[in-house]
Amino acid sequence: MLLAERAENERLRQIIKELQRHRFGRRAESLPEDQMLLALEEVEQVVSADEAAADIADAEAREKRTARRRANRGALPPHLPRIEQVIDIDNKTCPCCRGGLHPIGEDRTERLDLVPAQFRVLVVRRPKYACRSCEEVVVQAPAPARLVEGGIPTEATVAQVLVSKYADHLPLYRQAQIYARQGIALDRATLADWVGKGAFLLRPVHERMLDIIKASPRLFADETTAPVLDPGRGQTKTGQIWAYARDDRPWGGADPPAVVYRYAPDRKGERPLAHLAGFNGILQVDGYGGYAKLGRSNTVVLAFCWAHVRRRFYELAAAGPAPIASEALARITDLYRIETEIRGLDPQTRREVRQARSRPILAALEPWLRAKLDLISHKTKLAEAIRYALSRWDGLCRFAEDGRIEIDNNIVERSIRPLALTRKNALFAGSDGGAEHWAVVATLIETCKLGGIDPLAYLTDAITRIVNGHPNNRLDELMPWVYRPSAVKVG
Repeated sequence: MLLAERAENERLRQIIKELQRHRFGRRAESLPEDQMLLALEEVEQVVSADEAAADIADAEAREKRTARRRANRGALPPHLPRIEQVIDIDNKTCPCCRGGLHPIGEDRTERLDLVPAQFRVLVVRRPKYACRSCEEVVVQAPAPARLVEGGIPTEATVAQVLVSKYADHLPLYRQAQIYARQGIALDRATLADWVGKGAFLLRPVHERMLDIIKASPRLFADETTAPVLDPGRGQTKTGQIWAYARDDRPWGGADPPAVVYRYAPDRKGERPLAHLAGFNGILQVDGYGGYAKLGRSNTVVLAFCWAHVRRRFYELAAAGPAPIASEALARITDLYRIETEIRGLDPQTRREVRQARSRPILAALEPWLRAKLDLISHKTKLAEAIRYALSRWDGLCRFAEDGRIEIDNNIVERSIRPLALTRKNALFAGSDGGAEHWAVVATLIETCKLGGIDPLAYLTDAITRIVNGHPNNRLDELMPWVYRPSAVKVG
């Protein structure tokens, strides 16, 4: 009885330490990149202010810093328009002999200037023509198609609202405030109408993209909560946005990276089963049991994520002295060190290196974990972490057998983070339909970002094409990875 009480007390202490770290400490194994950059910004600002003060006091130091700044800043992009400003002398008479001065060259410098976002009005004029002989004949060119019939926005304007909301995480009421500062009265309901129409128009592209990536031999999957307003209860309910990603760049694959989001009102295992109907290949996932039904099929092989295993041991090691957790963490770190060395190599080379170096680590780690599990109370958090790994061992070792499989699910987890930022700023979606719109637009924007494509230019182009009658049997031409900047049509 005494041993059981001690084990339970130890387990409770571990839980309390974990909660304290979750509440007051860092939530990740390493400080998130955006937090590090935020801290770095503050340091750089202080350094800059100190240098500005020193420049006032020391002219020689100011000249040296100015020369160094000119040498290191690089050239501004050639596609930007150049507005030239000539700074000339007033008197072109020689101050010595009073003769005329002639030009012998010039110094040319470039600075980056910014014109605040500026609204403009596109006026469409359609002249009418009549025949002097036939009184009833009136000829006029047909009105161009519009996304919002009878409305004021161009397709580029709607694309800007979508990008601001889903890429820059600006809720519609904040966008309305920004527009109001330029004297444009656009209430939130009007912007919401534009978002709804734009998202509805883009739904076929979203559906087609999911079909395309399901034809790939390997995908990543993850999910995150999506708070949705529940009018019947006057509060929010918790829906789920599922993410399915393809990224073959770590092993040099030719298929372009993409991520597709799907909204569902719950987290049932039937959801990924329905979303991935027809998929035949390797699915890399975390430990959520909802993927088990897919794994029991004859067409899908599950590969599990070592980052989730590592995180559990890290939480124990970070909470205090934990020799078993620290040893497990060190062995997993060895696996990651090998992955860093082979990232970007071809699948066959990756497999050969893993067989030679990673496989022995895995072969030693499993019996070591089982031996340690026999020595500790099964009620502790450490036992939970070990059981989590052992119960998924085959899926965790699958990466060593196939060079196309990653060691973890971090690729799709990174695609989840932008949704979390939007969720943090917007708090919740207004309805299930609003959450579906969120999934549609976020799919296109995040896929653009994965491929280094400007989402504003792409969405403007895609919406304009669809409005002008782009056929549904040619949706592949509207995929983000097919987009070329020269194809954009603004207006």
